[in-house]
Amino acid sequence: MNQKLLVADIGNTQMVFGLFEGEQLITHWRLSSERQLTPDELAWQLHGMFEQSGQPADQVQGIMVASVVPHLDAPLADACRRICGQQPAMIGSGEVKTGLAVDYKNPREVGADRIVNAVAAREQFGAPAIVLDCGTATTFDIVSPQGHYAGGLILPGIEMALSALCQRAAKLPEVSIKRPDELIGRDTISSIQSGSYWAAVDAIAGLIKRLRQQCGYQQAPVIATGGLIPLLIDDLPEINHHLPHLTLTGLHLLAKRHFSQS
Repeated sequence: MNQKLLVADIGNTQMVFGLFEGEQLITHWRLSSERQLTPDELAWQLHGMFEQSGQPADQVQGIMVASVVPHLDAPLADACRRICGQQPAMIGSGEVKTGLAVDYKNPREVGADRIVNAVAAREQFGAPAIVLDCGTATTFDIVSPQGHYAGGLILPGIEMALSALCQRAAKLPEVSIKRPDELIGRDTISSIQSGSYWAAVDAIAGLIKRLRQQCGYQQAPVIATGGLIPLLIDDLPEINHHLPHLTLTGLHLLAKRHFSQS
């Protein structure tokens, strides 16, 4: 029987869960990352996810979590024990060996999701590689030619930047991001949308260009993931691969290694 493993990517905006059976991602779910969620609320949501998908929670044989929201770590662990009968293994806790050397001055500063993305990219595409993750923040994570986590870049995500603009400028309305039909806006809303969208596209394209020209990553593939990349990808020919489940794939890879050794 194929091993069933549950993985979870706990981000600042959303929690993404994936259930693997063998090598196949058989279902996945997204929940809001509300900081004040109690163990009871998380357990109820986790129970509902399994019920909705028709998958028995008690068949899960291991749980791997990457979290950048410390407030949710203990409630989620409690919910996993209650619903799945399993204590989750946490990336960055010291119990999970990633096999990835980290060249950061302080390796503990690197977000767990960024390490997982680098592991997944190296496994699928080798080294070097450039991982672009467009979510709450936009991040670049660099796998060196030696296969190390070389470091990266962090900038405000497109929605974060747009929200900050609207909050700090009293006369500007709140606007949802979209690809504009024209570069030059004809009213306030379309002007904000055009400026925000094209600033994000050009920032990403420009940083990829700098990485290639200044850091010697001319041949490194760019692997894109994150909830906002589908909005931008048609205007970013610099991207070589779009893998929406890159983080879940990396978590599954680490889960297989970890639980086979446990």
